[in-house]
Amino acid sequence: MIRTASVSRWFGLLLGLALVAGACAPAPAPTAAPTPIPPTAVPPTAIPEPTAIPTPVNPDIILATTTSTQDSGLLDVLLPAFQAATLYNIQTVAVGTGQALKMGEEGNADVLLVHAPSSEVTFMDNSFGSDRRLVMHNDFILVGPAGDPAAIKGLSAVDALKAIYAAGAPFASRGDDSGTYKKELDLWKKAGLDPAGQSWYVETGQGMGASLIIASEKAAYILTDRATFLANQDKLQLVILSEGDPTLLNVYHVIIVNPDKWPKVNLAGATAFADFLVSPDGQALIGDFGVAKFGQPLFTPDAGKAEAELGL
Repeated sequence: MIRTASVSRWFGLLLGLALVAGACAPAPAPTAAPTPIPPTAVPPTAIPEPTAIPTPVNPDIILATTTSTQDSGLLDVLLPAFQAATLYNIQTVAVGTGQALKMGEEGNADVLLVHAPSSEVTFMDNSFGSDRRLVMHNDFILVGPAGDPAAIKGLSAVDALKAIYAAGAPFASRGDDSGTYKKELDLWKKAGLDPAGQSWYVETGQGMGASLIIASEKAAYILTDRATFLANQDKLQLVILSEGDPTLLNVYHVIIVNPDKWPKVNLAGATAFADFLVSPDGQALIGDFGVAKFGQPLFTPDAGKAEAELGL
């Protein structure tokens, strides 16, 4: 009995020591949290640099055009847009179409914007132009004093001229070999009449805007393109009396002067300008011109149309 008790006492003592040793052992170190792995850096989307417009080798272009494109304000819209897009500089000479074509014949212009189709065809047939493209049209109208002394309101253009001739009513003519003057002479010819030398028939020798002012001051009838009339009507005592006649269509082409005849012609610049006029951007500017102010476009864009669609 004594031996058994002794063993039990030693066993208890050993167990107690083991428990004390366990209690005194250092606590295990806590497991460290995993280090987060940073996401792969994604580079920002690169924004491409705007393409620089190359500076033309020869940036200067001479444009010979009609007074109607200037007096209507169309050039004030087209030229800045073209120059900003291409870095070309345009020097504009606004004269009658006949004078503009003469400048081309003499190599004094690089590109023409004109509106006398039959004269343009002759220009091309004589190899003065290397490229001719349809750009746009508007129309001619006969305007005059609201009192309408010759009673032409609603008449066709030819009948209106016959009535003016019979009444001896004042009529202002540009008399400057312009496209408008050429159209007027054609209408007098169709009427079988020659007004030259009549006391009531006055030749202004001026551009369209200036001629309209003279007609207004003299209470005279005058043939004008619609765009220039509308752009200046606030300072005129004139109203539209004859319009809508198919013979009054006013068609514009751009012509590149032939560098084979005139090597100094800026062919690259002239081509760039012609390309711009018939491009979607150029045609949109033409089609929008006048809408905000007059509620109607002053020109109709025609690039890509067949000449026959315009009766040419």
